Amino acid sequence: MKSILVKIGKTLTILKNEGIFQGGKRFLKIGWQYLKMMKPVKAGDILFIAGGAGGASAIYRVHNQAEELSLHGFNCQIINQDNPWILSDVAKFKIFIFQRVLVTERIAEFIEKIKEVGKEIIFEADDLTFDPKYFRDIDFLRNMNKLEKELYKNGLSAEIVNDSYVKNCVTTTSYLAQILKEKNKQVFISKNKISNSELELCENIIKNKKKIKDSWIRLAYLSGTPSHDKDFATIIPELKKIMEKYSQVRLYLLGSLEIGKTLSEFQDRIDKFKHVDRKKYFENIYKFVDINLSPLEINNPFCEAKSEIRFTGTGILEIPTVAVRNQTFSEAISDGVDGFLAGNANEWVEKISQLIENEKLRQAMGQKAREKVLRDYTNKNSHNEEYYNYLRSKL
Repeated sequence: MKSILVKIGKTLTILKNEGIFQGGKRFLKIGWQYLKMMKPVKAGDILFIAGGAGGASAIYRVHNQAEELSLHGFNCQIINQDNPWILSDVAKFKIFIFQRVLVTERIAEFIEKIKEVGKEIIFEADDLTFDPKYFRDIDFLRNMNKLEKELYKNGLSAEIVNDSYVKNCVTTTSYLAQILKEKNKQVFISKNKISNSELELCENIIKNKKKIKDSWIRLAYLSGTPSHDKDFATIIPELKKIMEKYSQVRLYLLGSLEIGKTLSEFQDRIDKFKHVDRKKYFENIYKFVDINLSPLEINNPFCEAKSEIRFTGTGILEIPTVAVRNQTFSEAISDGVDGFLAGNANEWVEKISQLIENEKLRQAMGQKAREKVLRDYTNKNSHNEEYYNYLRSKL
């Protein structure tokens, strides 16, 4: 019952942020995905238990991860934590990966049955919501409705990661890996990657779609969820300088984003877009975006833990990124080669300016970004042999 109430809370937030029409369409899509994850599954090697259904976290950390492992010979199945046949799945699988799961009485019973037969439990984390001590750094929690807050009340999946039986975790970044290692866990890093279907989609877009041809140069901030106001605010003064200096620059803003009044004089050069489906999302990026921006709050652990998908999701379409100079982006981006890193206000202005003024640099950097994503960030060409070998040892 608790899990259902949380999902109702999430639905209300979607409708509030995206409106009845767009939010309703998204709700129906997520609802259909949820129903597919409620069916009984055939026996296999690895069972992914997902707390969500069609959100970005479930896409990258459940569906894409399952596809990657399937490409390396593992038989993977996916269910939602509310699946009515979940207890019978203990006998069907040898490895159980829990992703953003709310530990209800039924889930606790499921975990105990796994432990009784000595099978492998792996905790999956793509952010710091499992540890309440970081909640002061998570801005979006303050604006959640009461039903949604129940999901994070004591730390999402905290009971699993803190269970001494659970020895292994899989996560997205070296920053998160270090925090999990402090809990005496063995940690495998399996980065967020582009799925085969999205890779094919992006290849078709590059081949068949045309970029808009006009005199504008568009800087994009793709916020994803309504939790990035403070991230974007870190570069608003620098963007004001950029828009004052370059009359040919427009801002392309995606998602529920409050930008304040600093840029109000440029309202006629700011385009705001609601969320669309994944296909249209990639098409719009390719068509409209010239330079991608990825700022984050500095010295905020929750922000430090985020992955490099803001670089890979546009790099696959040959679009260059200027990103905050933190640990994750510094590991992903070769500064000045396949992207730019900015560690202070001057660097943000300087590096965005270079890309605005130099079309050849934009094209070359975008091509290098795509080459890196194809080499290191696709399920088709992943590099996780240590992780695969460990999983094989448990089969």
